[in-house]
Amino acid sequence: MENNLFDVIIIGGGPAGLTAAIYTSRAFLKTLVIAGDPPGGQLTETTEVENFPGFIEGINGPELISNMRKQAERFKAVFADKNVNTLSEDSNGVFSVVTDDNVAYKTRSIIVATGASAKWLGLESEQRLRGKGVSACATCDGFFFKDKTVAVVGGGDASMEEADFLTKFASKVHLIARRPKEHLRASKIMQERVMSN
Repeated sequence: MENNLFDVIIIGGGPAGLTAAIYTSRAFLKTLVIAGDPPGGQLTETTEVENFPGFIEGINGPELISNMRKQAERFKAVFADKNVNTLSEDSNGVFSVVTDDNVAYKTRSIIVATGASAKWLGLESEQRLRGKGVSACATCDGFFFKDKTVAVVGGGDASMEEADFLTKFASKVHLIARRPKEHLRASKIMQERVMSN
C-alpha cells in the first residue's frame, strides 16, 4: 500500500488538472493524476486552441495536453489513465480513491478537476464533422464562425450563453430547442439577452 500513498491526488487530466500536477510535483509533493479514460479532457477534441497564453499562432488541443502531461511527468507526477469509481474518507482524514480496475490510492489531499463535457445529440455525422463546422464550445471555436450562419441546439442556460457569445462572430444565430419559446428552461434574463440579438 506504501506505493499507493500520495501527498496529493488530482482527479482529472485536462488543463486544470495538469496545471495543478505541474505545481504540486514541482513543490516535491508526491502527486498522482487520475486522468480518466480516455485521458486529456475536452481539450483533446479541440483542433485549434487560440486562447491559451503563450501560443501566438495557436496550438492543436491534443498537442497542448500532451505537452502539459510531459511537463508534469518531468517533475515526477505519476499518471493513471483510469476512471474513479469511489471516493471515501476514513476517521483519520485519509481519502481512499478506488479506480475502475479496483486499485485503491490513498491521500490526505484531493484536487477535483473533472472539467466539463458537452452534451451531444448522438448523430453519426456530429462525430465525423467535429472540428469541421460542428463544435461544442462557442468560446473555443466562435472565431471560426465569423460572418457565418450558425445554429445552437438546446433551450437551457448553457445553450443561451453559447448563442449569446456567438452573436459576436456569426452573421446569424439560430436557436433550435425541443420546447416552444415560452417554455424554454433557460433563465428569463438569458432568454431576453439572446432574443434581443
